[in-house]
Amino acid sequence: MTAPTPVWTPSAEQVARARVTHFIRDAVQPLGGAARDVVDTSSLYEWSIANPEAFWAQVWQFCGVIADERDDATPWDAVLVGRDRMAPPDAQLGPRWFTGARLNFAENLLRCRDDRDALVLWNEQGVVRRLTFAELADAVARCAAFLRGAGVVVGDRVAGFVPNVPEAVIAMLATASIGAVWSSCSPDFGPAGVIDRFGQIAPKVLVTADGYRHGGKTIDCLERVRDVLASLPSVEHVVVIPNLSPPPRADAAPPFPGAVWWSDALGGGAAPPLMFERLPFDHPLYVMYSSGTTGLPKCMVHGAGGTLLQHLKELVLHTDLSADDRIFYFTTCGWMMWNWMVSSLAVGSTVVLYDGAPLLRGRPILWNLVAEERVSVFGTSAKWLALTEKEGAVPRTTHDLSALRTILSTGSPLAEHSFDYVYASVKRDVRLSSISGGTDIISCFALGDPASPVYRGELQTRGFGMRVEVWREDGTPVVGEAGELVCTAPFPSMPVWFWNDPDGARYRSAYFDSWPDVWRHGDWAELTPRGGMVIHGRSDATLNPGGVRIGTAEIYRQVEQMPEVVESVVIGQEFTGKRGADVRVVLFVRLRHGLMLDDALRERIRRQIREHVTPHHVPKKILQVTDIPRTISGKITELAVRDVVHGRPVKNGDALANPEALDLYRDLAELRS
Repeated sequence: MTAPTPVWTPSAEQVARARVTHFIRDAVQPLGGAARDVVDTSSLYEWSIANPEAFWAQVWQFCGVIADERDDATPWDAVLVGRDRMAPPDAQLGPRWFTGARLNFAENLLRCRDDRDALVLWNEQGVVRRLTFAELADAVARCAAFLRGAGVVVGDRVAGFVPNVPEAVIAMLATASIGAVWSSCSPDFGPAGVIDRFGQIAPKVLVTADGYRHGGKTIDCLERVRDVLASLPSVEHVVVIPNLSPPPRADAAPPFPGAVWWSDALGGGAAPPLMFERLPFDHPLYVMYSSGTTGLPKCMVHGAGGTLLQHLKELVLHTDLSADDRIFYFTTCGWMMWNWMVSSLAVGSTVVLYDGAPLLRGRPILWNLVAEERVSVFGTSAKWLALTEKEGAVPRTTHDLSALRTILSTGSPLAEHSFDYVYASVKRDVRLSSISGGTDIISCFALGDPASPVYRGELQTRGFGMRVEVWREDGTPVVGEAGELVCTAPFPSMPVWFWNDPDGARYRSAYFDSWPDVWRHGDWAELTPRGGMVIHGRSDATLNPGGVRIGTAEIYRQVEQMPEVVESVVIGQEFTGKRGADVRVVLFVRLRHGLMLDDALRERIRRQIREHVTPHHVPKKILQVTDIPRTISGKITELAVRDVVHGRPVKNGDALANPEALDLYRDLAELRS
């Protein structure tokens, strides 16, 4: 078989200039021994997984992590304790990284205090405002002083129900500077979705906006916040960002009793000193949430040191980011790509934020942003690239993309035709890196490589230091064959624990039930002979319409509140519509005896979901059934329904209590269009 031809190959000059090349030359090869044989990114990967302690220590040094200095040579006692115990036997005995080290996440992100742009905010109208690194540090100091005055101490939670605006970054950094824990949620969630998340972690402070704009519409948040606060008794202080309205008058009352406006929280006069609480490497930084597929969203606690070190590795070595770059990623504050993008401040890069819809009729707003802000690293979703292609956009002829060096894509697998589109219609000399990871690791298992070619449909490389393999069901590693994506050795950005999981049982069950001490991620993937990776999709029941990952349990909780609905099952159906290949949400409902599903009930179901979760959760098709297949233990089996709808054999038929119910889902005319 003829080897495929790359769609992009770095020049010798680009390889020599890449920061990963400097890392090999200046940090790895001087170690001697086997490290002398590291000459390119392929050999770097193999060396990094064989020598994780040496690799991660060199990432720390090369990227200049700020931490307590000690009299001996290193700021830590040991790089890794528990190398052979990936799955924690309980909440405290998993692998531990950089024991003895003390650092602060915010201090590392605020190392620059100059007059370059730190944050640039765009909305649907264009550029809104800019903050320099000096102004950002000033705002963080003021916000941290407010939080301390509000009684926030190490370990307390601060929650953000916020759009993607600078205030979100400021509040997060202020929280981290104290050693408190930040958790954010996108404002397109309804009250139930917010309460399902924040209700578990009991935040002391809630930072919210009065609303946001999307697709030319103004969406108020305050009424939903009132509902949320009624179910969050832990909240002692509310800070309101006037995102829709002008800054309030000095005598304007806040919208909630006891709340304060953002400007009042930050105050006037001279800024207080910017202080950082240095804490252990694994001290909690973020609480992130699973999609809620099998119940309430799992609360994954990520540590400050692991998040920082993993992001620095990915930004510096895999993305080739430097202080001269301007980076943008289309994301909300409820997606881990927001956390990832904001970490670019630690490199000294300018972070460009966008609050609004990514596609506006007749206005290529994101391409305008890339051109006018001279963005060098542009991140988006596979679905956005596909829709841009469908619209016939040819930005290479309409925009100045001379500064654009890298395009990143995630959210769903990037189709081969999207690679063709980018190189034909966007820019020829650009590195298009599809990347894949997840909220579970707040980072990536596979991503870009600035010193290697790009092949259609492939992720360029596995993450350095990440022992990633593809396994058959029997645990046999394979190359060139699809299977389960697994990671067989510890890495720094594993969750330090799950919230409300004192014995670690939920943590172990989430990743280690299939194989002991092997992280099963839930992606169906394939390693190529070239060392790249192809992601075929999720191997579990998570839905992914339009590249947005959502959970089925969040839909169930809304639908089954309706008196007409007895129970339901929801799947993602692969189909080709007017906008090309996608996944659409299909909901099957079993109604009370004697009731029939009509258009009025369908609309009420959709409205219930739209108003209380997000528009992404709204089913495209709603069908009535008389029975729903379930396992012998009584659990509804979404995977079996999905397989039948797609004409695939059902693997777990023997485990079903009522396998005859599957016949209700075969060859349905309503799902052919």
